[in-house]
Amino acid sequence: MNSKKFLPVAAAAVAAAFALAGCASGGSGSSGTSMPGMDHGSSASPAAASDNNASDHNAADVMFAQMMIPHHAQAVEMSDMILKKQDIPVEVTSLATRIKAAQGPEIEKMTGWLTAWGEAAHMPSGHSMDGMMGTDDMSKLEAAKGLEAAKLFLTQMITHHEGAVTMAKTESKDGKSAQAIQLSKDIVSSQEAEIQEMKKLLTTL
Repeated sequence: MNSKKFLPVAAAAVAAAFALAGCASGGSGSSGTSMPGMDHGSSASPAAASDNNASDHNAADVMFAQMMIPHHAQAVEMSDMILKKQDIPVEVTSLATRIKAAQGPEIEKMTGWLTAWGEAAHMPSGHSMDGMMGTDDMSKLEAAKGLEAAKLFLTQMITHHEGAVTMAKTESKDGKSAQAIQLSKDIVSSQEAEIQEMKKLLTTL
């Protein structure tokens, strides 16, 4: 399957992801992408506490957030598609629910960073994102039913996660913001684990 840019749907999904983020954060299960203790600002390190200062980020941090927001938004949209379908194995719907619960709040987090940094919340034109689904890919997922849809979702999400891991590893290496680097490491850890989970699921369907 070819990974292509799919900015129109991804951009449209950003708004939906924002709306979902509030309720998604209360979902069951944990993908490991949320940052431990992130709700306890008093215990944050000085570097993390001052992370939103303009001097505490660089171009790599900005690009990471600008690219990962629509990337996450598409993952939320793909999860919504599979959750609306009938006859999907419970293991697959559980995974989709966890992906939404993790990535919706992360979209809000990254958008907040860009706002604090005085940067645009959208990705500049001319940049591609690893693992993004194309128009045809999304149309196929929307049209698929039952077990076929479950298998297609897993196959596509593996590719999608692999792209996110690649971008996150770049941020871990090149970024400056303590919070952005921590999120990138969390994404690598959680999504690599989910990739293995999805590969195993595919062998059982």
